[in-house]
Amino acid sequence: MARGIGRTAFSAVLAAALLIPVAAPASASLPALTSGSLLTAGSPVTAGSQLTAGSQLTAGGTLVRGDAAAGWLARQLVDGERFEVVFDGVAYPDQGLTLDAVFAFAATKTSAAYAASAIDWIQDPAVLSGYIGSTDNGSGTEAYVGATAKLALAAEVTGHDPASFAGVDLTGRLSGLLTPSGRFSDRSAWGDFTNAFSQSFAILALRRTPGGVPGAAVAYLAGSRCADGGYPLLFEQSTCDSQADATAMAVQALLAAGDRAAARPGLAWLVAHQDTTGGYADGGVLNANSTGLAAQALQDGGRVLAAARARVFLRGLQQGCTAPAADRGALTFTPGAFDPSTATRATAQGVLGLAGVAYADLSTTGSGASAPVLACP
Repeated sequence: MARGIGRTAFSAVLAAALLIPVAAPASASLPALTSGSLLTAGSPVTAGSQLTAGSQLTAGGTLVRGDAAAGWLARQLVDGERFEVVFDGVAYPDQGLTLDAVFAFAATKTSAAYAASAIDWIQDPAVLSGYIGSTDNGSGTEAYVGATAKLALAAEVTGHDPASFAGVDLTGRLSGLLTPSGRFSDRSAWGDFTNAFSQSFAILALRRTPGGVPGAAVAYLAGSRCADGGYPLLFEQSTCDSQADATAMAVQALLAAGDRAAARPGLAWLVAHQDTTGGYADGGVLNANSTGLAAQALQDGGRVLAAARARVFLRGLQQGCTAPAADRGALTFTPGAFDPSTATRATAQGVLGLAGVAYADLSTTGSGASAPVLACP
């Protein structure tokens, strides 16, 4: 088993994987979608296409792009159960990306056998404590909001009880990290690394529990909104800097909590900041990760045309039938040549946009066991 990575080193690697400063090549504007287009979230979407939600399966694979992407992602798992990150030549378990894959499988109702293996793997005590911190259900020195919340949500999505997951009460642990201000904060010798993602995942996870979401937590997230309607990644900064990824996460959490009024400005910000290609940028780079999350939020918030445009952009990043067979279905991080080093993370979050299923609605119930392949002539 790979050794657990230190939190500081792991954060640095994870940041590098998400925010690669690659210049995106110029691409053509998105063709206009006609008012007569029939669009379904799980279908392969093109401008002017008349699409229905009927079966997209063929004897040779699937025509549903999201399913093909999820199938490719499943086949990249190490030993069919996990992802790893390499740091200084050493492979460490990447629990966060593994859970992203579980969400992708749930969104497409595919690869259930792989999702089950991933959840079994993360319950190993060393893997679990290396991700969420101390697992003694007591006052351990390390307890991380983002990891705890994301794992609690994954447990719920896959039919497990987050209050008793591998002997850990993830729900109680998460509630214990709520501060009087309504912000969920890490308990760690490394400092507090909570942000819009961790707050949103906490709300999404607790929303499925009998106790529901504390109103203070929802109010804190809503109160972090910038003057332009978007949401910042980092809280309580001197300058409020709206970001597509953070806005998409906050919108989904607020919608799940029933606060549509607070979500509405974020949805408007996403619509206003969509590129003419349909994509979304982070750090000035149009990419699959930001676009996948934005498409998910837009679909959830009823902005179906903007969501469809985002899916068209994502399809343009997908490796099709002219690509090597081993790459078909994968998404590139940004327009351009296929880069295996960023494809797994790009595909994991891009699938969410292709499928158009919100975090609040994810479930592996009824999922097929296998990993689909893209149907090609």
